[in-house]
Amino acid sequence: MPLRQLTMPRIVVLAYEYQGIPYSWGGGHKERPGPSTGTCQGYTGKIKPCPARRTRGLDCSGLTRLVYARAHGYDVLGPGNTDDHLRRMRKVTDPRPGDLVFFGKRRTHHVGIYLGDGKMMNAPETGAVVRVDDIAGRKHLRGYYRL
Repeated sequence: MPLRQLTMPRIVVLAYEYQGIPYSWGGGHKERPGPSTGTCQGYTGKIKPCPARRTRGLDCSGLTRLVYARAHGYDVLGPGNTDDHLRRMRKVTDPRPGDLVFFGKRRTHHVGIYLGDGKMMNAPETGAVVRVDDIAGRKHLRGYYRL
């Protein structure tokens, strides 16, 4: 194992394993965490008709749920959306790699895994794949959260 991987938090190492997985609205929300076909319920994406029922992948909260479950050995975030996951965490002012970064004003609408240096592992939108993105490129930063 490369030295860099030994010094990175387990959550970050695991997050990199899912780079390239297709985005699927509602993907990762079956009984057990992991890539799955999604749902078209509530879908408002640009690609029509909704491809989620035929796309096996992860949405943003499905990605964080899976990575945290693997890192902790059980489904610590549980099923649900970004608001459900946010309620299980505490806001921090000193973000560390492996924390979650949430976006939204009154309700949250997006979550990523903080990698450090202003970057996050991100399942951004229909038609994209899980990838590394700049946090600064997203609107409505809510903050950084930790279990």
